Amino acid sequence: MIRTAGDKALSFQIEVADTPESRAQGLMFRRNLPAGQGMLFVYPEPQPVSFWMRNTLIPLDLIFFDETGVIRHIHRNARPLDETPIPGAAVGDPQPDRLMVLEIAGGEAARLGLAAGQQLAHPALDRTTAAWPCR
Repeated sequence: MIRTAGDKALSFQIEVADTPESRAQGLMFRRNLPAGQGMLFVYPEPQPVSFWMRNTLIPLDLIFFDETGVIRHIHRNARPLDETPIPGAAVGDPQPDRLMVLEIAGGEAARLGLAAGQQLAHPALDRTTAAWPCR
């Protein structure tokens, strides 16, 4: 779930990519991604990340989270099949390490009002440091 404002939150049906193999495959070769669905990439520890759209047939929004589950950066409408690196941090971000990345259909982040600073609740986040811990 992502808390958008006060007590309002959005939920997504996600696939989790938490192994090197599943993260490498990602959403490649998929022909569609319905609204409300996505893939959550989970890394073993916070680190600089970069994505590309090789073999990805649909536009995607990439939402980058720090180790506390806070949205730090959003890349909107990544172009299908583009191999240009998509960095997980905006230029000048003093804390560029990311623990998770959520891929959703292109345009969904804007439609849903997702923005930097919003908080993710997910069991993969450390409850003692999560900005919005799972119950």
